[in-house]
Amino acid sequence: MATAKKRSPRLPSGRKRARQNVKLNAAHTSLRSKYRTTVKNVEKAIASGDKEKATALFGVMQSTVDSIADKGIFHKNKAARDKSRLAAKLKALATA
Repeated sequence: MATAKKRSPRLPSGRKRARQNVKLNAAHTSLRSKYRTTVKNVEKAIASGDKEKATALFGVMQSTVDSIADKGIFHKNKAARDKSRLAAKLKALATA
């Protein structure tokens, strides 16, 4: 099956938009990775049962998640959902 070859834009504005998309894609990829890493670090700390470490990482994760959601990389509701779920797990760890 032959796929259509991507054509480069003809208009100067289209060429500029293509250049900008390459830069934005790289920046957004980095931020998405940072978001996921901070969430994963908190989950690992909770799984290991280290309450102090999990609490410290949770604070860092909250600020990171909020700043990335403000930039529009992830939806604000997804950020709130992730924070809420981790807060519930952290609370369960504290009471256990």
